[in-house]
Amino acid sequence: MDKIKKVLIFFLPWSLRRRALIKWFGYDLHPSSRLGFCWVFPRKLIMKAYSRIDHFTVAIHLDRIEMEENSSIGRSNWITGFPSGTSSRHFQHQTTRNSVLILGSNSSITKHHHLDCTNLLKIGKFSTIAGYHTQILTHSLDLLENIQDSKPIIIGDYTFIGTNTVILGGSILPNHCVLGAKSLLNKAFHENWKLYGGVPAQPVRDIPKSAKYFSRLEGFVY
Repeated sequence: MDKIKKVLIFFLPWSLRRRALIKWFGYDLHPSSRLGFCWVFPRKLIMKAYSRIDHFTVAIHLDRIEMEENSSIGRSNWITGFPSGTSSRHFQHQTTRNSVLILGSNSSITKHHHLDCTNLLKIGKFSTIAGYHTQILTHSLDLLENIQDSKPIIIGDYTFIGTNTVILGGSILPNHCVLGAKSLLNKAFHENWKLYGGVPAQPVRDIPKSAKYFSRLEGFVY
């Protein structure tokens, strides 16, 4: 029955689709939020004021997606996870794991990215996943134990992720930092105001605190 409802909802104009999503799926959608023609069906969806998800994005098999004010997910993104509480043998050793995407206020994911939210993926406020084809992967194979494993990824406030990067489970990009294009982030860093880059990523140089991107009051950069 849910599959039929999802298909029916997809073709409704937004005003009717929003009402149906709230009534049938219990989603929390602010009147000013907006979903394009996209297939977005986590267990729980929270969209605050003026948040939006654009056309052709797919987001499935997640416990929750939470979007703060003025946050956006662009078109043609692929967002997946592995919801908790299933009978599958996968991730049974991780009893507190939740498949969650949290997008801070005024943050943006552009287009054509792949986000694996098997574990928590938290993106801070005023942050940008820029360009194309970045892969953010919270889960991988533990070769020593021969099991699927997952670790959260934390991307700080006022950060910039360059095009075509790879970010692996357990990584942290601190506040007011940049991850250079085509870099591999595979560990937790803690120094703010840094450019990180390379394969694997390392601190490259300091970012001047006068850089206006890191103090802006609007999410979109004109």
